[in-house]
Amino acid sequence: MSRIAILGAGAWGTALAVSFSGRHPIALWSRETELQAALRAERENRALLPGIRLADSITIEDSLSDALAGAELALVATPTAGLRSSLQAIASIAPQLPVLWACKGMETGSGLLPHDIAREVLGQDHPVGVLTGPSFAQEIAAGLPGAITLAASSLEFARHWVNELHHSRLRLYASDDIAGAEVCGAVKNVLAIASGISDGLGFGFNARAALITRGLAEITRLGLALGGRRETFMGLAGVGDLILTCTGDLSRNRRVGLALAAGKNLEQILAELGHVAEGVPTAREVSRRATALGVEMPITKTVDAVLHEGLDARAAVELLMNRDPKVET
Repeated sequence: MSRIAILGAGAWGTALAVSFSGRHPIALWSRETELQAALRAERENRALLPGIRLADSITIEDSLSDALAGAELALVATPTAGLRSSLQAIASIAPQLPVLWACKGMETGSGLLPHDIAREVLGQDHPVGVLTGPSFAQEIAAGLPGAITLAASSLEFARHWVNELHHSRLRLYASDDIAGAEVCGAVKNVLAIASGISDGLGFGFNARAALITRGLAEITRLGLALGGRRETFMGLAGVGDLILTCTGDLSRNRRVGLALAAGKNLEQILAELGHVAEGVPTAREVSRRATALGVEMPITKTVDAVLHEGLDARAAVELLMNRDPKVET
């Protein structure tokens, strides 16, 4: 057994704590003191995962230092916006501790992927990796079967933690294509917003299938440009997560698209959602990086225009459909 410190007690952090607590002692920490107290008293994250009990092997820690003390792994389960500060805190307290994260996006302003942030904060050779792939927090916490990818800076590191973390309800696969896996996780959230818009406007299953397929082409083009490998885009981190997020009713990003199609403004949508939808800030960063690299991503750029430039949702779909015919690539 390995003591695992999980930083962030939102839906995903809590779900991972529940999932991994059958094999390992878990130290769960949140910077929100009221949430800490509620988790300790109620043994349940009632706001985000009602009905899911926290096992006795999960301790709720008051401080980050207490959570990291004696840990063999730190798992950051914050949104991408909180990753850099979390890594900086880990580096100051436990500089040698291996780190995984579970966020999917690009850093606002810099456009960096999570592993690039980790290299800046922790150094080039620090053992790090990402948990990614088709996974809704509610289903993982409920013990429903699933499979995800652990992509790391080294295959040996990935295989070690795959063996440590997998169990009968959650199968893990090891990969050393961390760049490719993270591009998949970032862009699929943007495409899920597009899928929600299409579904919300009643464009049907044919349109959704076309969007997912051409969206996968966008993921692949950007992923290859950033050093990823083609087989990653065909696996769990790529097409698997893309299909789930674009079709599943539990997808936050898809719900953003559905609300946009209903005519709601973005500020209202995010307030009602009550969760972070990573695709919203990531759309702008992906669009910028694609432009800088000369990568064609028309769906992503159109979603960015809807979110951040005021383009009408229906006009956005018509704009995409009226592009000049071309050879499929």
